[in-house]
Amino acid sequence: MFRSFEWLIGLRYTRAKRRNRFVSFISATSIIGITLGVTALIVVISVMNGFQDELRHRILGMTAHATISENGQALQDWRSLAKKVQNEPDVMASAPYVQAEAMLSAQPNVSGAIIRGIEPKYEDAVTDIGKHMVAGSLSDLKPGGFGIVLGEALAQSLGVAVGDKLMLITANVAVTPVGGLLRQRQFTVVGIFKVGMYEYDRGSAFIDLKDAQALFRMGDGVTGLRLKLDDMFRAPWVARDLNLKLGNPYWTTDWTQANGNFFRAVQTERTVMFIILSLIVAVAAFNIVSTLVMVVTDKRGDIAILRTLGASPGSIMRIFLISGTVIGLIGTLIGVGFGVLIASNVETIVPWIEHLTGTQFMPADVYYISEVPSRLDWNDVWHVGLMAFGLSFLATIYPAWSASRVQPAEALRYE
Repeated sequence: MFRSFEWLIGLRYTRAKRRNRFVSFISATSIIGITLGVTALIVVISVMNGFQDELRHRILGMTAHATISENGQALQDWRSLAKKVQNEPDVMASAPYVQAEAMLSAQPNVSGAIIRGIEPKYEDAVTDIGKHMVAGSLSDLKPGGFGIVLGEALAQSLGVAVGDKLMLITANVAVTPVGGLLRQRQFTVVGIFKVGMYEYDRGSAFIDLKDAQALFRMGDGVTGLRLKLDDMFRAPWVARDLNLKLGNPYWTTDWTQANGNFFRAVQTERTVMFIILSLIVAVAAFNIVSTLVMVVTDKRGDIAILRTLGASPGSIMRIFLISGTVIGLIGTLIGVGFGVLIASNVETIVPWIEHLTGTQFMPADVYYISEVPSRLDWNDVWHVGLMAFGLSFLATIYPAWSASRVQPAEALRYE
């Protein structure tokens, strides 16, 4: 139990007398170090959380939770298969698709792209691409209309807008009297989308399913079925169950297989950053050790007098525990305050800094996303705060124990 005089003396020892301002300087340095460490930890973890959530949202806006294909072959009986999987309790919707690589040409510009044939009424049920349209609509894709929807960066690269014409050239060879020629077809741009991920905005295009089947000579077949699940985090288990129920030649994959390594890398980076930035707090905590050791040395005479007045070794130890813990608590609280404030306003602070410096921190052609996102998780804030406070408290134990071992007679011998 901490007594009132222990609190009074412990709080008084956090400040030095005029004759020893150096101790106060080290105390202030310790507080600043803990503040910076805690602030940096909260901000970085919040940005990593936001980065992970934003990537998951944008990737799943273009890809399905699960996909059923036929071992690399065209899926011919996809209608009956769609009815079958629709009865599964975890499956909310399904949509057929045709996917292939092709070349897009709008003279004098040429660019490769992933072409996906879709049925708009089904596609809206499994992905969010319809919500990212900046011009036109997916419903403008009509069978036989040979319309195409481009990513914004791809449209800019080709120099086209809604209503413009372009040529779509496939790798399939058409046999003609003059020899083999690459199959090509003129399309009209009917829409432009922007997901916010350069990889998709620069390299993806959508056409009607019937047009894709005719263009890539797939008959009535499709590349596969895309599924939307009621819980995307159950996708691995749902895919496993579908593989067991459907059997050969069908094969079900989920979004974690296609992007799992990437998300694991992000999580690993988040963990590594936490460990690295925790070292800042640890260094500041060691400064508390230095501070208290100097205070103990400076106050040996005071400790001896307190002992002769009846203070027990436990009371002396608690005095210095209070002194060091207060330093850690102040630094932690200030750091949590600054960290929460900055993490909650990253989307405002970063653009302001970019405008002020004339630079872009995350160019769209280099990074997956071009904004710095942030998601403040209060569990992370508590963990960081408790970790910083815990390290600060541990740092006070040795100096406090050392103070309790001071012998009054020896300390007063030269006073």
